[in-house]
Amino acid sequence: MPEVRFRPKYISFDCYGTLIHFQMREAVEPFLIDRLSPAELDRFFALFRMYRFDEILQYAPYDEVLEASYRRTCGKFGLEAETAAIKAITSAVLGWGPHADVPAPLAKMAEHFPLVILSNADDRHLAASVPKLGGRFHAVLSAEQAGAYKPRAQAFEYMFDTLDASPADFLHISAHQRYDIMPAFDLGIHDKVFLNRGYDPEIPHYEYLSARTLDDVNAALGI
Repeated sequence: MPEVRFRPKYISFDCYGTLIHFQMREAVEPFLIDRLSPAELDRFFALFRMYRFDEILQYAPYDEVLEASYRRTCGKFGLEAETAAIKAITSAVLGWGPHADVPAPLAKMAEHFPLVILSNADDRHLAASVPKLGGRFHAVLSAEQAGAYKPRAQAFEYMFDTLDASPADFLHISAHQRYDIMPAFDLGIHDKVFLNRGYDPEIPHYEYLSARTLDDVNAALGI
């Protein structure tokens, strides 16, 4: 039998990218494909990703974060940030669905552990996305509620305070190193899973279990 690695009080998740298939490039690229070369497109999306991270270091509603980071990126390329593109970007999040490996393993996990979402999104995004995931959640916590986005400590501390829990009570699962795994390590969440969806590289210093699917996580939970 696989070794049981974790027996947490709560299992907390990032939502977008980890559970929901994050498809930002697919939403944005149609507005750029005729204006940038393939190499420029790759650079555009790398910079767009960086600006999204930069924008969430102070709180604003998520649609404003997306609009500001898109406008900043377009400005660097001398492009007009079209209203139609901004509308498509901000509405796309509501339509995304789960990764294929999520619903069945997540439902199984929910039979054994209280599940929590700690998401860099607003309540309205999560109201659209969480019902698609297939698992029952004990708590769904947003940046809007916390008044802060991950990686800020305020976001994680909002989760601890809301659940009257300590970092040692959690197994935290995310596909994102900078937003989740690194600050979780710094805040004393010992049990972590980096669910490698290809967004970020492995960084073993942060002492996590690397997994490819939620079935791998369930095996580490002994279920």
